[in-house]
Amino acid sequence: MRKTPGIEIAGVIDHRPGHAAAVATRSGFARFHEGSSLASIPWLDEIDAFSIGTGPRAHAALIREALELDRHVITEKPFVMSVDEGEELVALARARRRTLAIVHNFQFSRSMRALITDLRAGVLGRVSFIAASQLGNPARRLPSWHEELPLGLFYDESPHIFYILRALAEHPLRFLRAEIHGSTRGMQTPAWISAHYAAGSLGTPVKLNMAFEAPLSEWHVSVAGERFMADVDLFRDIYIRVPNDGAHSAWPVLRTSLATTWSHWWQHAVSGPGHLAGNLLYGNDEVFRRFAEAALSGREPAEMGPDDALAVLRMQHDVIERAERLEDDLGNAARATS
Repeated sequence: MRKTPGIEIAGVIDHRPGHAAAVATRSGFARFHEGSSLASIPWLDEIDAFSIGTGPRAHAALIREALELDRHVITEKPFVMSVDEGEELVALARARRRTLAIVHNFQFSRSMRALITDLRAGVLGRVSFIAASQLGNPARRLPSWHEELPLGLFYDESPHIFYILRALAEHPLRFLRAEIHGSTRGMQTPAWISAHYAAGSLGTPVKLNMAFEAPLSEWHVSVAGERFMADVDLFRDIYIRVPNDGAHSAWPVLRTSLATTWSHWWQHAVSGPGHLAGNLLYGNDEVFRRFAEAALSGREPAEMGPDDALAVLRMQHDVIERAERLEDDLGNAARATS
C-alpha cells in the first residue's frame, strides 16, 4: 500500500489489547485505534477506505459497517462465510456506490501474467486441460483460526486456486463433482480434496487437487496445450514452458529436462532474492493499484471486484455442499465387508 500512488495509510485498528499500538510503532504509522467498531475511530473523517485483514468470520460485519459509513473496502480472502452474506454486501456496495474489492493477488504475479499472456495469444496451442495442484505441510505457519472454518484450511486457501482457475479457463466454468477424504490426524481440515470442472463450450477438463497433510508446501498450476506444457510455481513466482515432446524419444526427453531446469534456475535469479528477503509481492502491488484506481474513478476493479468475489465464494460452497465424502463410502464398505 505504501508503494501505491493514490493511497496514503492513515492508521491501523485492532481489537486486541496493545496490538494496534505495536503495529503502528513498528510500521511508523501516525495513528492507531484499539477497538472493534470502525465508527469509533477518532480520526474517521480522514479515512476514505478500509483494508480488512482480520480472520474470515469478522469480514462480513466489518465490510458492512465500512460500506454503511460510505467508505470503500478491500478485504482479504476468503470473502465472507456464506453466499447469502456475499450477495447482500455486493448489493450494499453498489447501492452506496462504493468500491468493494478482494485480494485475489496471485493472478497478477509476474509468472501468472506471463502464462496468461501466452494463453491468450495462442502460444500454447489448443488447450486440452488445466490442472491446479496444492500440497500443504501442516507444520508450516498457519492462522490460529483455520480449524474453525468449514473444511478448515480449505476455506482459507482455496480462493487462491479458484480465482486462478477462473483467470485461465474459458467461461462458464461448470462444477461437475468433488471428493473429500477426511483428515488422518483428526482435524477439521481434510487430508485431500479434489474438484472437477468443465470449461467453456468445449467442456475443457479443469481439475483441482489439494492435499493438506503433505511433507512439502508446493502450489502449482499447469496448462496443457498442443504445442507447449506450461506450469507456474506460485510460491517461487516461476513460469516454465516446455515444448511438446512428440514421440517421447531420447532427445525430446533430454530437451524437456534442459528447458525445465534452465528456466527454473534462471527465474530463481529473478524471483529468488525477493523470496529470500520476504518482499516478493505476489501481485499485491497490482491489487492495490487497481483498488486505488477503482475508488478514485468509481469503476469496479477488474478481476478482483464484487462479481469475482461472489464467483469464488460460490465455488467454495459448491465443494462444501456438493462434494462426495469418501470416508463415508469407506465406512459403508467396511461395514458391508464385516
